[in-house]
Amino acid sequence: MNNICVFCGSSTGNGPEFASAARRLGKLIAKQNKTLIYGGGNIGLMGIVADTVMKEGGSVIGVIPDFLLKREVGHLGLTELIVVKSMHERKQKMASLADAFIAMPGGFGTLEEVAEIVTWVQLEIIHKPVALLNVEGYFDHLLAQLDVMASNGFTSKKHRTILKSAHTPDALLDLLLIGSDPHSDESPYLKRT
Repeated sequence: MNNICVFCGSSTGNGPEFASAARRLGKLIAKQNKTLIYGGGNIGLMGIVADTVMKEGGSVIGVIPDFLLKREVGHLGLTELIVVKSMHERKQKMASLADAFIAMPGGFGTLEEVAEIVTWVQLEIIHKPVALLNVEGYFDHLLAQLDVMASNGFTSKKHRTILKSAHTPDALLDLLLIGSDPHSDESPYLKRT
């Protein structure tokens, strides 16, 4: 696994723990010589992760739609900034570049991105691990909803295990780096923290 895609908020949220987790994740990505793939913005948690990876000597590839770049939220100090025409093209490009996906706290855009990637894994369009960085329990209700979906038969128990989670960047990267087949019964991705 060389390229890690991070989905996260264009805001920093209301507590310092979110920015702190973003900085820690950025440091770990750089330290492990991984390339960050992300949405190309210079604001919010996404800007913090990217800035930290760059500050620590790592590589960052941003993918941003031209209309967002025109709003002056594009990060011009990256290793590479890829400008695309639409949000859909952005997700496709990030998915093609990434070997694994992490969702940090964010809003509707973050939820939409991670839901689409999980669906692609479920449909076997891609075979890449997907995980939530569950900072301070931010995704607890989402994880509970996934359990409700499985218990009511709207997703299988096998597919429920696609989306993993951990509470800290260190634990999450350990989880992602252990193995790479999210469909294997022997996969370490079946462990939830």
